[in-house]
Amino acid sequence: MKFFLDTADVAEIADFAATGLLDGVTTNPSLVAKSGRNFLEVVKEICGIVSGPVSAEVVATDYDNMLREADIVRNLAPNVCVKLPLTMDGLKACRKLTGEGTLVNVTLCFSAPQALLAAKAGASFISPFVGRHDDVGFDGMDLIEDIRLIYDNYDFATEILVASVRHPVHILQAAKIGADVVTAPPAVLRQLANHPLTDRGLTQFLADWAKTGQTIA
Repeated sequence: MKFFLDTADVAEIADFAATGLLDGVTTNPSLVAKSGRNFLEVVKEICGIVSGPVSAEVVATDYDNMLREADIVRNLAPNVCVKLPLTMDGLKACRKLTGEGTLVNVTLCFSAPQALLAAKAGASFISPFVGRHDDVGFDGMDLIEDIRLIYDNYDFATEILVASVRHPVHILQAAKIGADVVTAPPAVLRQLANHPLTDRGLTQFLADWAKTGQTIA
């Protein structure tokens, strides 16, 4: 499974990139607004930190202006992945852009039929929002299972990018289902490494080592 970081915080991205575990980044207008910085500058800087795809979302809602904005965004760096909403205009723009060799992440997916349309449109990634799906009384992981089954049935190349991740269990469940990518906030990815027994074991090891009076030098 690929790990993407869902943030526009350049310092957080650089910190995670240094681990060698980061495969890409997703941003959206809300995340960029939190940064308080210029959108294009932030995206370009992130693209210089990570070599994998960096999703940058257009804000236009009609086909012509989506393509206009996408042309600006994709020229920022070779690893930009244009993010489009799952609307008919968005799908039309997706088909056009992927036909030109541009990576496209189709976002705001909440149903398997929507995901099927995105795959038919040639999307590089489909972003089902599991957390928001859970919020309205549905099981977001059921959605991931349905998309995985459909994509496998027809051998679609579109990668399932699990988004709106709220906790480590979402990541575990997505990995068991076979999702290709998960994008999560920095705090959630950090939680993957945490376990009380790991902490307890390390404390014991260090205490026992201290008793030996030795150093490693």
